[in-house]
Amino acid sequence: MSVKQISIFVENKPGRMNGITEVLANNNINMRALALAETEGFGIVRIIVDDVYEATTVLKDNDYINKVNHVVVVEIPDVPGGLNKVLRIFTEANINLEYMYAIAGDKNIDNAYLVFRVDDYKAAEQALKHTGIRYLDQEDIADL
Repeated sequence: MSVKQISIFVENKPGRMNGITEVLANNNINMRALALAETEGFGIVRIIVDDVYEATTVLKDNDYINKVNHVVVVEIPDVPGGLNKVLRIFTEANINLEYMYAIAGDKNIDNAYLVFRVDDYKAAEQALKHTGIRYLDQEDIADL
């Protein structure tokens, strides 16, 4: 049920992000979520797309080093405490949160979508299973 995230390693130079988005746009790949983390000289662009295989193929063909990881995407009510409920579940299940970021939502403005990179995505999904909190799969991402 997890979602696949693509991490792209790029030099921290002008135009590098433009190059990535151009390759994806030219191949009709829709980004559903994006996070950019910068380090000395390099950056990591994390994306969730509608077609993982096609995206990784065209990125590789255009000399972008990339890696696919599993992440957990959770739909939470966009109200005070919504995020806290998910984080409490992870804490109680002893699941370590490595990083998180928001994802583009759909027409339903009452909910938010958050991406969680955790040390054990299967354990995270199991912990969420009977809580009433919805987590998305790759097909759900394409439908957003």
